[in-house]
Amino acid sequence: MAGSATKAFDYEVRDKNGNVVKGQMEGPSEAAVAQRLMANGGHPIQITEVKTGGLNADIKIPGLTDKVGLKDIAIMSRQMATMINAGLSLIRALTILADQTENKTLQGILNTVRADVETGNSFSGALAKHPKVFPPLMINMVKAGETGGFLDQTLESIAKNFEDEVKLKGKIKSAMAYPLVVLVVAILASTGMLLFIVPVFASMFEGLGSQLPAITQMMVNMSNFLKVAIGPIIVVLIILWVWWGRIKHKKEVREKVDPIKLKVPVFGKLNQKIAVARFTRNLGAMLRAGVPILQALEIVGETSGNMVIEHAAQDIAESVRKGKSLSGPLSEHSVFPPMVVQMMAVGEDTGALDDMLEKIADFYDAEVEATTEQLTSLIEPIMIVVIGGIVGGMVIALYMPIFSIYDAVS
Repeated sequence: MAGSATKAFDYEVRDKNGNVVKGQMEGPSEAAVAQRLMANGGHPIQITEVKTGGLNADIKIPGLTDKVGLKDIAIMSRQMATMINAGLSLIRALTILADQTENKTLQGILNTVRADVETGNSFSGALAKHPKVFPPLMINMVKAGETGGFLDQTLESIAKNFEDEVKLKGKIKSAMAYPLVVLVVAILASTGMLLFIVPVFASMFEGLGSQLPAITQMMVNMSNFLKVAIGPIIVVLIILWVWWGRIKHKKEVREKVDPIKLKVPVFGKLNQKIAVARFTRNLGAMLRAGVPILQALEIVGETSGNMVIEHAAQDIAESVRKGKSLSGPLSEHSVFPPMVVQMMAVGEDTGALDDMLEKIADFYDAEVEATTEQLTSLIEPIMIVVIGGIVGGMVIALYMPIFSIYDAVS
């Protein structure tokens, strides 16, 4: 792991006034720490690696505490843009960021990036050594910003782009959270009734010796089956979950699943708007940063999250390579609404394609927000009715034999 390359070192250094100063610093190696100390005007006397372990070691949960999210990258980009714009050197900005970030993995990676920059590597080249943390979109935009001499503006653009993406994901998650929670509660409540309540009634029904109504008998059979199969069912579900997590990003799987995502009733339109918003936002940001259009199309296709968009980006790139228009091939892909095609055509004609792409992205961000709110308002009453129907139906089924016996006695 990239994060494990960072170590802690105790040091003694003689400052500019001849005083001996002691402290601790993190870095990928003793040499990198020595370079940083000398860059700050000190003369290292002794540098010793700090051995950590036992109760002093950081608690790490694989896949949870060691994960660097898009929000972390957005915050990092925003802070770095501010510092570079204020006149701080790149190395100094990286040092401050590494010291103040709360994500231990990102802290270690930033220390490694700073060490690479100190030894003469470019910032984009140092970022490219960590492809699982820094998206290709960011690496290529940083490279363009370095080449053009406007790195601070590029970092601001990266920060805004990622902040918009995080905001979009947050809206979708918050809108879908309630229906998912209600669905999980419904499943748990139904399972609990079948495992713990139905058996009590079933033993009581056996003493009555009468024929049970069909719906009640079905519930008793389901309860008996679930008591035996609950363990294997949980194991199978976990296996399927792990298996899907491993194969869902494979190209051959995405080729089949991604087109279905755009055609699913109700949610298909939402997925389409999300994909179009992400495509136009990323492409606009890269063009504004000065990334060559063919390279930008390749990257935004890969980062769109949908193979349909990726194929469309490849067709657009081929059209541009032949000297044709950018917007022409879009009309051949139904994933792009006519409005998007026309706005991009206008952007091409006026030479303001990046601004037009940003406007399209803002429009579809608003559309996604409105659609999620509509879905939430539609799903909530449906879920309540479904849960009420399930629980109410089970209660009625359990009490039907009792009502039958009461009628027979009367």
